[in-house]
Amino acid sequence: MGAPALAPSPSLVDRVTLLLERVDYRRADATEVRDQIYRLRYLAYRRETAIQSNHNKRFSDTYDDLPNAFTFGLYIDDKLASSFRMHVSTEKYSDLPAAHVFPEILKPEIEAGKTIIDPTRFVADADAARLYPELPYATVRLGYLAAEYFSADIVLATVRAEHQAFYKRVFGHRPICPPRPYPTLSKPISLMTLHFPPAREQIIRRYPFFHSTAFERRMLFERQAKVAQRSAA
Repeated sequence: MGAPALAPSPSLVDRVTLLLERVDYRRADATEVRDQIYRLRYLAYRRETAIQSNHNKRFSDTYDDLPNAFTFGLYIDDKLASSFRMHVSTEKYSDLPAAHVFPEILKPEIEAGKTIIDPTRFVADADAARLYPELPYATVRLGYLAAEYFSADIVLATVRAEHQAFYKRVFGHRPICPPRPYPTLSKPISLMTLHFPPAREQIIRRYPFFHSTAFERRMLFERQAKVAQRSAA
């Protein structure tokens, strides 16, 4: 009698899809959610010695309060596992964190009326990162959903040099310039850009877990998007 055949290992797509069944994206509207996220940020950045310590063990900045900022917590089984923030530059509201660090590259695009997604503050709980290797894909999925919802022209990645490979592999981002000092962080950050419209279909073919419904995108972005539009009027 032959040995039993081994079941094939689940693919990355299968693993991320299964994880997403346990994921709840929560926009940081409630004070309690924001406080959890700011504490997670603090712990994550301190773990990498990217910020100085502070007495309240929270990390936030003025960009969190801009009307075009969207901050989310990703919860797995009701426990905060990661967080992701993004700003959306549109004709009505154009301020982006990256534009203050890379002005000569981004301001001409903003002035040309481009819709730009600027994701920042991607942090993860240390235990969750060990338990769920697929967590980065489930988290950056929010950036793809934002690009879909806002019909983005450009999606940025302001990341340390050692993280460039992930964004190049998953989305096709390309580095634009060498790393520069970034406000509030002790380690330099590089700028990568992706022209979203021609890349959209290829990304979804390779990673179908980025697929979303119009309803999901509206639930994540619609109400706060209207707030940003009113604030800029």
